[in-house]
Amino acid sequence: MPAEKSSARLVIHRGQTSANENSFAEDVRAGLTATPKKLLPKYFYDALGSHLFEAICQLPEYYPTRAEAEIFEHHAAEIISSLNGRLTLVELGSGSSVKTRFLIEALIARQGRLHYQPVDISATMLEQSAQELLKIYPELHITGQARDYTQGLGAIERSSGESILALFLGSNIGNYDPPEAIALLRQIRRTLHEGDGLLLGADLKKPVAILEAAYDDALGVTAAFNLNLLLRINRELGADFDLKRFQHRAIYNHTQGRVEMHLVSRRAQKIHLNALGLMIEMQAGETIHTENSYKYDQQQLSQMAAAAGFSAKRVWLDKEERFSSNLWLAS
Repeated sequence: MPAEKSSARLVIHRGQTSANENSFAEDVRAGLTATPKKLLPKYFYDALGSHLFEAICQLPEYYPTRAEAEIFEHHAAEIISSLNGRLTLVELGSGSSVKTRFLIEALIARQGRLHYQPVDISATMLEQSAQELLKIYPELHITGQARDYTQGLGAIERSSGESILALFLGSNIGNYDPPEAIALLRQIRRTLHEGDGLLLGADLKKPVAILEAAYDDALGVTAAFNLNLLLRINRELGADFDLKRFQHRAIYNHTQGRVEMHLVSRRAQKIHLNALGLMIEMQAGETIHTENSYKYDQQQLSQMAAAAGFSAKRVWLDKEERFSSNLWLAS
C-alpha cells in the first residue's frame, strides 16, 4: 500500500478510499434496514466527529480521559518498566495521542529513541497528532496507519530484537459487545509474540448518575457528536436527515452493564438515502442505536484476558478508582 504522507521521520499509510466508502454505505444500509435500527460507532470519526470527541474529553462530566491521563502521569515509568527490552509502541484508535505522551516520554527516557505506530480511522486526526508529536519529541519517528483496527493490525512493523507494547485506551473495548470484544482481543493477540504487552484501558462500573452524565453533558457536545453521524450520512450518501427531528439519548442498561446512545425520532418521518436508492420510515419515539459503552469489574476483565490468550500482569487505577489501566502479556 503506497504511503499517503512520507518524510524522514513520518510515514502515514492510508487504506483504500473506495473500499472504505463501500463499507460505510453497506453498513449504513444494513443498519437502517435492521430491526431495531442501528449504526456502527466507528463511523462517528470523520474530521468533525474526531474534533467533537476531543472536545468531549475536556468536559467536566466526561471523566474517563482525565482518569486515564492521571494514571499515566503517575505510573508511566512503572508501566514501561513492567516490560523488558527495547519496545515499539503501537496504538489502536490513537486520536490526538495526548495521554500517550506520558508513555512516549517514559520510553524515550529508557531507550533513547522510539518508533510509534498509531492506527486511527481518521486520516486528518492522525496526521495532525503525528506532526505535533514530532515537533515535541526529536527522538521519535512515526509510522501511522489511517485505517480501522483490523487493517492496521496486519501492518505493524517490528525490528529485530524488539518487543511490542500495544495500547487500546479510552475504554474503546467497551464499544464492542462481549463476543466481539473477545474476537478483537484474540486478533490483537495473534499479532503479538509471546511476552509482548497490551495495555487496555477499561472503564469501571459506578453509580448510574455519573455514567449517564458522562454521555449526556450539559453543553450538548455529546449530542452534537451523536447527531453528526446523520450529517455524515447526508453528506456522503445523499440523505435528507433533518437533525432537528432527532434527539440524543443516553441511558444505562443495567441488564447488559452498558451505557447506550440512541438517536430518537421526534416524529413520524421518512428519510431518503439517494446514493443507496433507499427510503426508510421512522415512527415517533423510534430510535437508531449508535453506541454501546460497556463497564467492567476486575473479575470480568481477568476473564476477558484469559479468553483472549493473555495473562493479566498489573492493574493501575486513578485515585477515585473510576478507571483501570490493565497490562496483559501475550501468553
